[in-house]
Amino acid sequence: MTSNRWADLDRPPLNETALRRALLTDDSLWTSLDVVANTGSTNSDLVARAREGAAEGAVLVAEEQSAARGRLDRRWSAPARSGLFLSVLLRPAEVPVERWGWLPLLAGVATAAAVSRTAGVDTGLKWPNDLLVTVPEDSDKLRPGETPPGSERKAAGILAERAGEDGIVLGIGLNVTLTEQELPVPTAASLALAGAKVTDRDPLLRAVLRSLGEWYGAWRAAEGDAHVCRLQETYAAGCATLGRTVRVELPGGQALVGEAAAIDGDGRLVVDTGERRETVAAGDVVHVRATL
Repeated sequence: MTSNRWADLDRPPLNETALRRALLTDDSLWTSLDVVANTGSTNSDLVARAREGAAEGAVLVAEEQSAARGRLDRRWSAPARSGLFLSVLLRPAEVPVERWGWLPLLAGVATAAAVSRTAGVDTGLKWPNDLLVTVPEDSDKLRPGETPPGSERKAAGILAERAGEDGIVLGIGLNVTLTEQELPVPTAASLALAGAKVTDRDPLLRAVLRSLGEWYGAWRAAEGDAHVCRLQETYAAGCATLGRTVRVELPGGQALVGEAAAIDGDGRLVVDTGERRETVAAGDVVHVRATL
């Protein structure tokens, strides 16, 4: 990708050469890294590459996506260079396929850790695939010494897609410098709005990929056992959904209301209705909404 890095001082393009030098090392999971100016969907593009034989560890990053997709094929978009829009190809041959459902949650843990460490922003995880940050509300009416209240909003989403028999593509979309006026919905946010100390996307991307590589390596070494590699424990500790009363919307218009009590060994949400405990998988859920 050829571009004058400083053509837009507020949102300069990613430095592809420096990213490759930092991330494509002998001891790294990542085997290739491409930055494109615009594409429809990095996930769709990388799934196609995977079917053509791309190696595990391929990374595709777009400065802008025109047809980005979320869960259940929900569409979204963002201004060019306002966030990190990337997909990675994994081929976890050592892990039983029934444990692959942990990968979106693993990506959430890795992204949350990287964002907290690099940008200095507190994060939370909304089951199954969202990263939350707290955006301070208007403080004009606060008395001296009062702490401004904040609202939890979505700053990132994660999408996992199968790529052939032995591959899976993880897509991550992280809002970095979106302003209030640019937000697609009032419940969205960006790292800038949450008061991030760092909004330079290059160190953020390096941190996310390194964190993802570390967590994936530990999970793969444990043959996908989320308890053994402490993924289950870590996800639960950072999950803002747990302990709240939630309404889980299911296909066919059905709904389940109760306390989000736990994340089980398969990464499913356990909901306590007061009469019984129900377990729901991410693939079976239309929407999860906190009611309190």
